[in-house]
Amino acid sequence: MDKRGLDRDGAIAREGALDRVPAAFVPVVDAARAHITHLDLQLALHDEPTEADRADAEAIETVLDRTLPQIDGVGILLTSTRVLLSDLERHDGGFFIACLCTPLLGPDLAEQLPRYHPTALLARETNGDLARVLPRWRARAAQATTDADRRTLSRLVGRRLVRTGFTLIMPRWGGWTSDLDQSAELFGHHYPERVEQMRVAASTGRAPSPDQAVLGMLINDLGPWLAAEYTAAHGEKGDCCMIG
Repeated sequence: MDKRGLDRDGAIAREGALDRVPAAFVPVVDAARAHITHLDLQLALHDEPTEADRADAEAIETVLDRTLPQIDGVGILLTSTRVLLSDLERHDGGFFIACLCTPLLGPDLAEQLPRYHPTALLARETNGDLARVLPRWRARAAQATTDADRRTLSRLVGRRLVRTGFTLIMPRWGGWTSDLDQSAELFGHHYPERVEQMRVAASTGRAPSPDQAVLGMLINDLGPWLAAEYTAAHGEKGDCCMIG
């Protein structure tokens, strides 16, 4: 992998591999595999997820979150293999599986997916739906009654905005990174007037904040501006099956 996260052929190098899991998180991976096996649950399901599958996933989330100090909040996505391998998800869920996920159990679906390059198409299909997400965030923020609720939401919002800010400039930079700080700084090279807000988003993504002013800035200022700039640069993501 070169400094832009690409392999020798210019495709985005895969980040998800068991040999790249930091030592501190090996127990997390082992526990996740054990619980998945115990519940006979496949996260990339042969069939469409059922309510029983979702209940099992929530049980795993609860157990892992309570017993493993390395993590603070667990999110498990349930999607059928059919959807993940479909043309509609090729540059969204498929990219996530092929480049960012670490295979734990079962066949590696990445073998059935293409190699990905840092193109405008990938940018549009991964994060070109921000405008649709903002109303849901506002509704959650209005309903949040505790600091814990606001921390959970701020982490989600911060990380998503940084990822979106990075993929906005990704085709111009010509590479890939998942590092929040690096993403914010690369974004800032192109949008210096918004870099301080993006740094706050990155910080909030790492250390969630219950501060309503921070959450409001992210959702009501940076978010709408970013959604409009993204649409102007890459267009909106087409209607398709969404993950999560």
